[in-house]
Amino acid sequence: MVMSTKDKRPTPNRDAAPTADKGAVVRPDGATAPIQARKAAGDVQDFIAKMKTMAPAVTGQRGRLVFAMDATMSRQPTWDMALSLQSDMFVVVKDIGGLDVQLVFFRGTAECRASRWVSDPGELQRLMTTVSCRGGLTQLARVLTHAAEETGRRRVNAVVFVGDAMEEEIDTVCAKAGALGLLGVPVFMFQEGGNPDVTRAYTEIARLTKGATCRFDAGSAEQLRALLRAVAVYASGGRKALLALSAGSGETGARRLLAQMKPQE
Repeated sequence: MVMSTKDKRPTPNRDAAPTADKGAVVRPDGATAPIQARKAAGDVQDFIAKMKTMAPAVTGQRGRLVFAMDATMSRQPTWDMALSLQSDMFVVVKDIGGLDVQLVFFRGTAECRASRWVSDPGELQRLMTTVSCRGGLTQLARVLTHAAEETGRRRVNAVVFVGDAMEEEIDTVCAKAGALGLLGVPVFMFQEGGNPDVTRAYTEIARLTKGATCRFDAGSAEQLRALLRAVAVYASGGRKALLALSAGSGETGARRLLAQMKPQE
């Protein structure tokens, strides 16, 4: 995987496999306890209710999803969880039109990196296994700025962010979220834990981008799996694609989601 922590952003070679010298660099922008199961279930229902109001245009092109994660030291357990679940995002959309995913992460001191776009779950897994978590502060503004730049090149259908903290100036981050919202890119904020300040920040980012937010805990792998799959299908084809998915053998997760969703008017 690839990337530099310097502010200068070289032109990436997006066709080459990631190496120590290639990849997209996210430019700096100038500028707990586990939650109760009842609360988690309510958050999932709220998340689904928000998703049903959105219907991305189906253009016949592959969906594009930015998969962003906090890779600071406290995130190691969640990083490992996501590593074991991410391949499902590809599997559920293979008959819809496919999905291209770009991994973005931040860690350490002013380090924020982005991979090239990949369409193979094995390649995304390989990229994620090259990353080790390190201490540092959040860099959500840089993630949002990067997503806006990517959709300026070719439309990004959705952004997923997984984290547990918010250590930046909220107004600065919200300005970046608002700019991304104007581009029509929803951000789905998945919060580990129940820090109320983080919840407020994540909720506002989701609101400004017309996305959604949901909380989970380190033991809710199946919950996170279902949500990631739902967002992937949303990015590729909207609610109709979710209905088709639910008809498949063994797709109990999709059926549980759809059982809580009313058909759009």
